[in-house]
Amino acid sequence: MATTKYEDIVVTNRGKIGIIKLNRPKALNSFGGKMIPELINAIRDLNEDPSTIFTVLTGEGSGLSTPETYSTTAEKKLAFLGRFMPAMELLRSMINHKKVFVLALNGPAVGGGAAWFAGIADIMLASSSTYIQVPFSALGLVPENGSALSFSQQIGVRRAHNILTLGDKVGAQELENWGMINRVFPQETFHEDMVQFLEELLQRNDGGSMCESKRLMNEGFRDARMLAVLRSVDALAERFVDGVPFERFELKRRELEEKSKQRQSSKL
Repeated sequence: MATTKYEDIVVTNRGKIGIIKLNRPKALNSFGGKMIPELINAIRDLNEDPSTIFTVLTGEGSGLSTPETYSTTAEKKLAFLGRFMPAMELLRSMINHKKVFVLALNGPAVGGGAAWFAGIADIMLASSSTYIQVPFSALGLVPENGSALSFSQQIGVRRAHNILTLGDKVGAQELENWGMINRVFPQETFHEDMVQFLEELLQRNDGGSMCESKRLMNEGFRDARMLAVLRSVDALAERFVDGVPFERFELKRRELEEKSKQRQSSKL
C-alpha cells in the first residue's frame, strides 16, 4: 500500500490487518477537519492493498454545521445536500469495500460514530466500557446514512427503534447479546486483544475465503443499503430546511448552560 500522510487519521499495517485510527482527540474524534476525505482515501487504498484481509476502523464521533442564509428553500436544500455528500461517499466506499470491515469501539459511541458504521461492519469488536447512544430524535434529526435499514438488518426493527428512534443508551454486553457485537474485551487491553483476535482468525482461516464469504453475505444487501443512504440524506436535508435541528440544538445548549449554572451555584 502506498504511504500517505494524513492529519486527522493514522493508518498502520499489522501484517494482514490494516488499521485506521481517528486522530482528532481535541475534537473528540468528531467528523470535521479533513477526517472524512482522509477516511475515504485510506479505505480506497486498503481496498486495493493485496497484503491485507481485515480493514479496522477504530474511533467515534459526530459533527454538525451551523446555519446559513438562503433566498429559497430549494437553495437551502441543495446547500445541505452538498454538505452531506462527503459522508455519503464515505458510506459508499465502506459498503463496497472488498476486505472484511472491522469496527473496533474502544469507548462510548455517540451520534454519527454509533450509527454510520455499526450496521454495515462485518465484524464489530468493543471494549467493556463501550455503549451506543444516538440522540437523533432529541436533536430533530433522522437516522443518518442508511442506519435505519442496516440496524434493522443487524438486530431487528424493534431493537433498532430503541437505539435510533427512542435514543436509548445500550451497553456492550447487551449489544453482544443482541448479536450486534461479536466480542467484548477489557478496556485496559482492548487494542492488544483486538489485534490478537484478528491474528488468530488469520491463522485459523484462509483470508481469501473470509473475503469471499463477506462478498456473498453482503451481495443481496448492497444496493438496498446504498438506496437507504440516499433516502436518509434526502430526509436529513429536509429536516435542516425546516430548521428543526437548529431549534433543538439551541434548546439543548440552553439546557446545558442552565445545568452548568446550577452546578456552579451548588459549589458556592
